[in-house]
Amino acid sequence: MEWKGTPGRDRPRKDTMPEWLYEIPVGFWDVLTDMAPYLLFGFFVAGLLSVALSPRLVERHLGGRGLAPVLKAAVFGVPLPLCSCGVIPVSASLRRHGASRAATTSFLIATPQDGVDSVMVTFSLLGGVFAIFRPIVALLSGVVGGLLVSLLGGDKGDAGAPANRPPERDPPANGRAWLARALAYGFGDLPRDIGRALLIGLAVAALISVAVPKDYFAPYLGGGIGAMLIMMLLGVPVYVCATASVPIAAALILKGVSPGAALVFLMTGPATNAATISTVWKVMGRRTAMIYLATVAGSALAAGLALDYIFHGAGTSPAPGMGWMLPPAVKAASAVALLAILAWAMASPMLARRKGATAMFEQTSGQRLKISGMTCTHCAASVRRALLECAGVVSARVDLDTGLAEVAGEGIDPAQLAAAVKAVGYEAKLLNAEAAEQEDS
Repeated sequence: MEWKGTPGRDRPRKDTMPEWLYEIPVGFWDVLTDMAPYLLFGFFVAGLLSVALSPRLVERHLGGRGLAPVLKAAVFGVPLPLCSCGVIPVSASLRRHGASRAATTSFLIATPQDGVDSVMVTFSLLGGVFAIFRPIVALLSGVVGGLLVSLLGGDKGDAGAPANRPPERDPPANGRAWLARALAYGFGDLPRDIGRALLIGLAVAALISVAVPKDYFAPYLGGGIGAMLIMMLLGVPVYVCATASVPIAAALILKGVSPGAALVFLMTGPATNAATISTVWKVMGRRTAMIYLATVAGSALAAGLALDYIFHGAGTSPAPGMGWMLPPAVKAASAVALLAILAWAMASPMLARRKGATAMFEQTSGQRLKISGMTCTHCAASVRRALLECAGVVSARVDLDTGLAEVAGEGIDPAQLAAAVKAVGYEAKLLNAEAAEQEDS
């Protein structure tokens, strides 16, 4: 595996600053063209899944105890394109709607490690073996974590879905509306959520490829439990998007990091960070949080050792997928299209604000709140759903960019609104008219 424009110190070059700087964008472009066709396809499939696997559908299968809801939670979670910031409110909502601690833990562990978009990028940059192995490990680690929570008493007292809550049904939609929602999520919401992290990941990968000599890390991170522990220490405390971390892992493997150690980074980075751990601790308790961390750490080490054994036993190393079969023009066009989608997804919220997108909150008699802690479209969707479920609420609107929310209805209890928002992991402050005008400005 070698990207054309990312040899860095691996090939002769003039030791001049302009050429040194030239290598970085060339490396960025090479990685981008390799992954762009697959990521675009991943966005499309992710959009379809976001509509087909609605939160209500998932919730209906995660109540009760035993193996079945734990396995279903992991199966539902693996393909969903939810990173660790997005999986937190979804998991809190699942728990709030009756999912057991075991099933919720399984979903929390399996979901952020992977996603259909991440699998496609893994295939394009690291090859088929890595792309198949990664979701299998995510599924197994989720099931193991859920079963440990159930066996060690973390699910004691869970009784499944609340008896006083009427069953919710997904609203019907015709084929055209269904496809429109899928495309809006796949090529709008999802790029908006991961776009910044993805571009940073590509830039870091290009920098590593140019600045670090070939096999530089081999003596230190070339294999063994020590290398994996070091990568785990790097991955556990920081937030790394599952898709954005793949180019970084590919660049590290090119410079001597073992495939197993890179897998440890890919597992622990997306699945563990301060926000995730604190939310698990708050929503499901200390014991479940400890089991969660132990499962992610233990599964990552076991999976890393197994992957190194597979590659070393076969005498091979991770290699890019079938990108070489695509014409260069197709790869270049896909890269341009991907950059355009990411640029629009990240710029459109700012343009909307300048054009007065928050006018939806003006001249209304509803309750208005300031929500803190939202970072992605899944956060806003979880807050809106929590508000809609409060007594007396007829409609709810949430603006991710300003953090403002508005609810309308009769007999609304502001304290209940704040409690509902807090239950899914955020803080809400009721705004009066004067404060609301200041927030808009």
